[in-house]
Amino acid sequence: MSKLYSLCLATTVAATAMASIALMPSVSHSQSTSALNKTIDSEGNIRLPEVDFRKEWAALGAWAVAAEEGTQGSKGIHMVYTQPETVDAYRKTGKFPDGAILVKELLGAKTADMTTGRISRAGDIEGWFVMVKDSTGKFEKTNKLWGKGWGWAYFGANDRVKTTTVDYEAECLACHIPAKDNDWIYTEAYPVLKN
Repeated sequence: MSKLYSLCLATTVAATAMASIALMPSVSHSQSTSALNKTIDSEGNIRLPEVDFRKEWAALGAWAVAAEEGTQGSKGIHMVYTQPETVDAYRKTGKFPDGAILVKELLGAKTADMTTGRISRAGDIEGWFVMVKDSTGKFEKTNKLWGKGWGWAYFGANDRVKTTTVDYEAECLACHIPAKDNDWIYTEAYPVLKN
């Protein structure tokens, strides 16, 4: 085989490989923008993202909600998801970028004795909290779901389309006061954000 033929073959293989990689599906900025556009309408109303966030988004972390005093185990498990590019941006800047969507899925918990001891595991879906980052304050004066740099909404398990949240200040903010200095998010529970 001549050197020229080998060089041409290697160039063709490399070009084909690069073209194949370029055509592979990936989560891109345009896909993220699409998810954002489907999550927020022109008036700032928030919907639960239509994406399969359990499969396609990054799992930030989980919270176990302790059972009532005097009982063992957990009464709930909260799983939190975001777009993969949000994780990348946060690792670079230490901040959530505009357009970041956080979905906290609320699951009931079932506690039982197993060979490893008493455990709590995820149960049925109870609802979802959705937060959308917007440092520009685009909807803050016209929609009560927006403030403090975020859109805030809760969706019950029986209605993935219409939020029951009417006013984020009255219904959401109090739970986030301890995280005020961290852009209102409890990032200490999200190890994936750390480099």
